[in-house]
Amino acid sequence: MTEVAAHSRPSPHIPAADVRVRRLGRAEYEPTWHAMQEFTAQRGADSADELWLLEHPAVYTLGVAGRSEHLPRVANGIPVVRTDRGGQITYHGPGQVVLYLLLDLRRRGLSVRPLVRIMEQAVIDVLAAYGVPAAGRNEAPGVYVDGAKIAALGLRIRNHCCYHGIAFNIDMDLAPFHAIDPCGYSGLAVTQARDLGVADGPELLGEKLVRHLLDRLP
Repeated sequence: MTEVAAHSRPSPHIPAADVRVRRLGRAEYEPTWHAMQEFTAQRGADSADELWLLEHPAVYTLGVAGRSEHLPRVANGIPVVRTDRGGQITYHGPGQVVLYLLLDLRRRGLSVRPLVRIMEQAVIDVLAAYGVPAAGRNEAPGVYVDGAKIAALGLRIRNHCCYHGIAFNIDMDLAPFHAIDPCGYSGLAVTQARDLGVADGPELLGEKLVRHLLDRLP
């Protein structure tokens, strides 16, 4: 879902090098989400862009287009949060790298689709360094390895600024994905870096993801 201001003036370009990176450790989903909303609502024309690197305790999140038939089919005790990002349902948990992008898209000359491609390519770049070939899909945003999803994407746009971002499976319990239709696709396989032979953990891969994303941002 996109909300666009009727009138606003473009601001000077701020290069990717000026992005502030916040490393938040393990953070509960709802307070983090509301903090992103508040940051976006209060930012001004000269506010620096930010990346928030973290992981969440176990939680399902349901996007604005989320449908009830994709919800958990078993009572596993994992909460479900209906949020304001695009897309359907996904799972977050320890061992998954979450990178939230709080960017002024107008200032960077970006629209949503090119930004999604940049996000996907940053994950692809990380995996390529380990010899793991990955790809995106135009019809189903995210990153896939041999048809299995390894990274999910979701964004919210307000007044030409975005928040939410990337969830990259590194070394986690994948069982909670089996209780849902990941991203709204029944039977979609899900994978993670550890199962593809990547020995490095979430902390190191999170830093690499940040670096590759910054390298690709205009």
